[in-house]
Amino acid sequence: MTGTPTPSAPPRPEARPVTVERHGEVFEDAYAWLRDRDDPAVVAHLEAENAWTEQVLGHLDGLRATIFDEIRSRVVETDASAPVPDGPWVYYHRTIEGQDYAVHCRRPADAPDARLPVDPHHPPADEQVLLDENVLADGHDYLAVGGLATSPDHRLLAYLVDTTGSEEYQLVVRDLQTGEDVEQVHDRCAYGLAWTAGSDAVFYTTPDEAWRPHRAWRHRLGEPGGPDHDDLLLEESDERFWMSLGATRSEDLVVISVGSKSTSEVHVVDAHDLAARPRLVAARRTGVEYTVDHDPARDRLVILTNVDDAVDFAVHVAPLATPGAEHWQVLVPHRPGVRVEDVDAFAGHLVLSERTQARTQVRVVDPVTGVGDVLPGVEEVATTAVGPTAAYDTTVLRTVVVSLVTPGTVVDRDLVTGAATVVKQVEVPGHDPDRYVSERRWAVAPDGTRIPISVVRARSTPVDGTAACLLYGYGAYEISIDPTFSAWRLSLLDRGGVFAIAHIRGGGEMGRAWYEAGRFGNKPTTFSDFAACADALVEQGVCSRERLAIEGGSAGGLLVGATLNLRPDLCRAAVAAVPFVDVVNTMSDPTLPLTIPEYEEWGDPSEAAAFAAMRAYSPYDNIRPEAYPALLVTAGLNDPRVGYWEPAKWVARLRDVTTGDRPILLKTELGAGHGGPSGRYDAWRERALFAAFTFDQVGLVDASTTA
Repeated sequence: MTGTPTPSAPPRPEARPVTVERHGEVFEDAYAWLRDRDDPAVVAHLEAENAWTEQVLGHLDGLRATIFDEIRSRVVETDASAPVPDGPWVYYHRTIEGQDYAVHCRRPADAPDARLPVDPHHPPADEQVLLDENVLADGHDYLAVGGLATSPDHRLLAYLVDTTGSEEYQLVVRDLQTGEDVEQVHDRCAYGLAWTAGSDAVFYTTPDEAWRPHRAWRHRLGEPGGPDHDDLLLEESDERFWMSLGATRSEDLVVISVGSKSTSEVHVVDAHDLAARPRLVAARRTGVEYTVDHDPARDRLVILTNVDDAVDFAVHVAPLATPGAEHWQVLVPHRPGVRVEDVDAFAGHLVLSERTQARTQVRVVDPVTGVGDVLPGVEEVATTAVGPTAAYDTTVLRTVVVSLVTPGTVVDRDLVTGAATVVKQVEVPGHDPDRYVSERRWAVAPDGTRIPISVVRARSTPVDGTAACLLYGYGAYEISIDPTFSAWRLSLLDRGGVFAIAHIRGGGEMGRAWYEAGRFGNKPTTFSDFAACADALVEQGVCSRERLAIEGGSAGGLLVGATLNLRPDLCRAAVAAVPFVDVVNTMSDPTLPLTIPEYEEWGDPSEAAAFAAMRAYSPYDNIRPEAYPALLVTAGLNDPRVGYWEPAKWVARLRDVTTGDRPILLKTELGAGHGGPSGRYDAWRERALFAAFTFDQVGLVDASTTA
């Protein structure tokens, strides 16, 4: 094991102590000044940290380049997605070797081979390029397209584009007949796009100063755009609630949803009426969540809800004309332990996306009786999801199946005949799934709860306690980290390493109760679960403690920081990407993006009990004199979700307090946001950096060691 050399002293930001009194206690923050991005010393410090990180990891340049080349060799760079039929066209996107971003295309649906992926090296003559993201990115260091929506008459394209990483999007309308952008509707939009049925107006949302989407608008084409001209359809004043919108598959309705972490309310707009106002489905009730889909064949709404104590959700239906909660009727009853996460309405069937016992499944039911079966699965540790399907009146259901060893496979299943057709499987050059094995293991938490772990390794890697392992976790927002395939991960597995996912409480892998058990005052359960998973991997002989690394991003970075405060001895190294680590200070500032809506996830620190709970685990506030593992931490200067100063402050304090000599490194993307670099090649380079750092620490630097 080589370990990382430390040739000189790391940057030391100046201590400028600020004191704050909260609930009768006085707290001192020496690095609060790092939040002021207008202070020249802040950017200078971040640049110095980047230089230091490159210096410390300089001996890994060759390994980083090798891993990048390995990732690239496993990706078919010139490729095309499975086409999605939509009216007279099929839509798809292509990628081109050497170019970072997707090219969005379509071709006539009546072409003989239109339902098959095109040859990306020889695009068909009837192909029409709708949007080339590489052209949009020209002259910018960052690009993200936040949404695409083709008009119902297929003549226009609305798209959202961000060139800074701030997640504030410009809304543009393109004429697909000429390829010209004909309107720049608004310069500061949030997510969500929809069209009127007549293709004469586009719907969008805008955020408030705290980056909370709070207004829904309708812009009539050909008229001046922006808030002084467009129709304001709905405004949400409660700062706990976020707004989103989208069209139903039927294209008859535009659905405007407002929701907090525990309560939701839906309004629908008649897409056929250019002057229509939103119509309330059911008034919000604290603790009641619901979403809707349109089933025009039966003139009804299909409603997924937790009303009447349906903890894992049930499916209801209600007439479109009278959709209020008093008219809801149960179609698929609540089944404890089977979490229904989504429902899609089609003319002849309903499709339920479910999870149970840390497994995903797709159930197809009769739209009248609500009775049906789960589609057959292939692997125990796999993910099955509903794929994109534009048509409402179809008997073909698209699903996507992927596992830790099997690349993503797009399958079209005829629900009448039962025939299943593989439309596309992601090609991974040189990959042989039989060389690897995945399995489900279990850890036991301190309270006796069994925690699932998904594990993958090469078949030749011994389970004798000697292997290296990377353990990944998240554990928040009821988000599940499902087993999927990753080309970069083969670089770990082929060197004899093991990859594992800890399905800890706070996530949604085992249903709503799993989430509630890691939320609010229960949050420390998430961290002890993660430590229990790490311990189990060691105790079960999957890896050794000295060769264990952990990783998490955003709320998963909080997981990393809080767990290491509890157990600095847990592992050899850790990667924390854009970590939410300054919990108390961030949650105490309601002017920051996300803070007020997040009260229903973490608690409101103005309340003494909630403050005490988060104060007890906040990573920045609980660093103690211990020998911390080697750490690689990232930040994004334009990140609206986790302020760059959180990881910057955390790294500074860790260096002040740690009693160990392992490196603690910070790398800040100065032109990007929460998601890191936007281009695929830069994203691979970042992944190669993470991998090289981890491999170096856990002794996997010998590239000749293959499975």
